[in-house]
Amino acid sequence: MSVQKLSTPVDIAVSGLRAQSLRLKTIAANIANASTTRTSSGEPYRRQDVLVRARDGLTGVTVGGIVQDAKGDFKRILQPGHPDADANGYVRMPNVEVPVEMMNLVTASRAYQANAAVLKRYQDLVEVTLELIR
Repeated sequence: MSVQKLSTPVDIAVSGLRAQSLRLKTIAANIANASTTRTSSGEPYRRQDVLVRARDGLTGVTVGGIVQDAKGDFKRILQPGHPDADANGYVRMPNVEVPVEMMNLVTASRAYQANAAVLKRYQDLVEVTLELIR
């Protein structure tokens, strides 16, 4: 006989808030480093993304980790005076697209707001229930 832990709406919403908060921080880091041409590894900054996975059943989400976007290749722009320019004057730039990051920021923000709204509705429901019991 297996016993499954039941998740409350609070547990589910809090897991969503934590995941979206990490997404917001990661997106902010991507935007902040959109012009970083050299990191400690010597390469331009590589865009990062958060892996969010659904838990088994209806028990919320879990963060699988932060991964670097290996798909996107670095852009090359002509800036002969730049300290990181190659012999031809080209600089490799991060694979961060600011408009895409802004769209991701909006979706993460809306998802965060939706989870916060669930908590608020649950609180209202509990208050009404307690009022009815009195």
